Amino acid sequence: MQKITFAILLAAYNGAAWITEQIQSILNQQQVDLHLFISVDPSTDETLSLCKQLAQSDHRITLLSSDLRFGKASRNFFRLIKDVNFDAYDYIAFADQDDIWLPNKLITAHKRISEEGYDAYSCNVTAFWPDGRTSLLIKSQPQRQYDFLFEAAGAGCTYVFRQNSALRFKMFMIEHWDKINQVDLHDWMIYAWYRSQHLTWFIDSDPYVLYRQHDYNRIGANKGFRAILNRLSMIRAGWYYAEIRKIWNLVSYDLPELEPKQLNSLVFPRKFIFYHGLQIRRRLRDRLFLSFMILIGLH
Repeated sequence: MQKITFAILLAAYNGAAWITEQIQSILNQQQVDLHLFISVDPSTDETLSLCKQLAQSDHRITLLSSDLRFGKASRNFFRLIKDVNFDAYDYIAFADQDDIWLPNKLITAHKRISEEGYDAYSCNVTAFWPDGRTSLLIKSQPQRQYDFLFEAAGAGCTYVFRQNSALRFKMFMIEHWDKINQVDLHDWMIYAWYRSQHLTWFIDSDPYVLYRQHDYNRIGANKGFRAILNRLSMIRAGWYYAEIRKIWNLVSYDLPELEPKQLNSLVFPRKFIFYHGLQIRRRLRDRLFLSFMILIGLH
């Protein structure tokens, strides 16, 4: 019986300390055939040479040309989506350089998607720290009507897509290439596009990724009082609202109930929050916190 095929897209930058373990966990996936495509943003450590060695030792690894500088993981992932040919694969998945995949991650995603008819899949993750601490990060709360405009579906390293829908996103991305590359978070962008197209997305409550926490995490676990303060500072600095505006203006043309131009001003439309405040995030406390911040003007 022919196995299900996956194209895995891995964006790397200064990941020499962890990337070998991550790649091994990808190659050890059970009951599937896969090919790993790696794009390395020019690094100051041994990431590139390690990836070259691994690609030479395993035919399932392709290292894309490394003469481009991206500066952001999102741009590196957009490059992978644009340059990798998906035609020979049933599914496309994202991978970060510093995590560890459980052996049944991909086959589980396939079963969920194929048996229940979803277009895309993600799951909860287990964060782990160098001192041995672990914590389940729950992103599988019920989806809300407009959650995709305000958050991703969870960690991008858990995302898996049907080939046909991934090809549709690729076409959209290329058509809007300049605007897409202004978005800081690729995982939020692609989740927003899927939901705006009324494609179905399943968020699994079981964790299949060990989500490594270290000093260089771009986002990380977002747990504890310090994480709350960091999130508050990002909102007050305007970064979060700027990301909402970029994504809103890219996807709202496919949502007739939204007004694409209403986010062009510096003031968030409080009318939208007044009517839809209970639909903007999956977790209740996040809905209440964000609605309050916007209504009082701290965004």
